[in-house]
Amino acid sequence: MFSNNTQLIEALKLGDSKAYTFLMETYYHKLCVYTFSLIHDQDAAEDIVQNVFIRTWRKREQLKPNFEIKSFLYKSVYNEFIDYYRKQKSVFPLENKYISALSSIVEDEEEQSMEQLIKLVKIEIQNLPPKCKEIFLLSKQEGLTNIEIAEYKNVSIKSVEAHITKAFSILRKTVGEKTSCILFLLFGVQTKLGLKTND
Repeated sequence: MFSNNTQLIEALKLGDSKAYTFLMETYYHKLCVYTFSLIHDQDAAEDIVQNVFIRTWRKREQLKPNFEIKSFLYKSVYNEFIDYYRKQKSVFPLENKYISALSSIVEDEEEQSMEQLIKLVKIEIQNLPPKCKEIFLLSKQEGLTNIEIAEYKNVSIKSVEAHITKAFSILRKTVGEKTSCILFLLFGVQTKLGLKTND
């Protein structure tokens, strides 16, 4: 219907309801999946995406022809997510390095979809050696510190660190530099991924 990005934006600016419908049909589900991977709450994810679409429509006249609409929507959802979490007093604050990493995922979304990356990481975690997987999940999924894991499993802290390092090494061979960011998306904002958590 809309052969290119510029045509779509021009139609939106003119208030063409078909352009808005096309935008919703093309990106709504993808954006909900993306937002859910950040927030782990389906209702909140849908609210965020709906807010972005409503705001985009209301401010459609401010859209510029050189905007890449897909990138614009993903960045808008991402920014809405950040605002949402900053309002949650009880949530562990997002660290700048992960805000940047999340942003890079948005930029690279066309290269390989986030859904595929998350599925790939889940499979790789399940394929980790049993003890390595158990300690890694205690750290990243359950949020235990290295000291807590060592006491719980009756092993040394060095052993815990070795298993976590091994897990990261295995995952990086498959996912590369995005490993920490995908794990961050997978396990939520309350986990400091890639950092020693025994402080």
